[in-house]
Amino acid sequence: MSLYPFARSVVAGLIKPTYRIKVEGLEHFPKEGAVLLCTNHISNLDPPVVGVTSPRKVLFMAKAELFDVPVLKNLLKNFGTFPVKRGGGDREALRAGLKVLKEGNVLGLFPEGTRSKDGQLGKGLPGAGFFALRSNAAVVPCAIKGPYKSFQSLKVVYGKPLEMEKYRQEKISPEEMTAIIMNEIDKLLKD
Repeated sequence: MSLYPFARSVVAGLIKPTYRIKVEGLEHFPKEGAVLLCTNHISNLDPPVVGVTSPRKVLFMAKAELFDVPVLKNLLKNFGTFPVKRGGGDREALRAGLKVLKEGNVLGLFPEGTRSKDGQLGKGLPGAGFFALRSNAAVVPCAIKGPYKSFQSLKVVYGKPLEMEKYRQEKISPEEMTAIIMNEIDKLLKD
């Protein structure tokens, strides 16, 4: 038996009632094929929250420092999470992310690269734009609307996939594409 479904049900049983999670927009989430899922980042709990609310298994890119903790390293690898060295172009992480998408899976990214200190949406890094432009994945924006407070409502909103063909044809830069993705996340946060 795979560890992912078991862990997902355990985590869902703990997180969903504690944070009274409400989910919107699941009808927008592609049922099959590659998906680049781009989400704002307000808490360490964001990956498990997205993991238990997404209709499909999400493979995350996570900061390399997390893989320095022996027990956590094994757990992350069992969930299909792979490391990224922050602060520069990590070619190995970029290849791993493209492989996830090429295999038709869901790649989960937090384009800001780090948690927001004030809950406000920060500037996205070009990696999200790189994956969006270099793959044939559907790009799905997602907003986590906090705060993470016990027994208060937390909302996860999945937006409609972006119309990527026009951006790919226009040959825009990864930075420009990331800005478009971040704008879509911002719209979901403000709705």
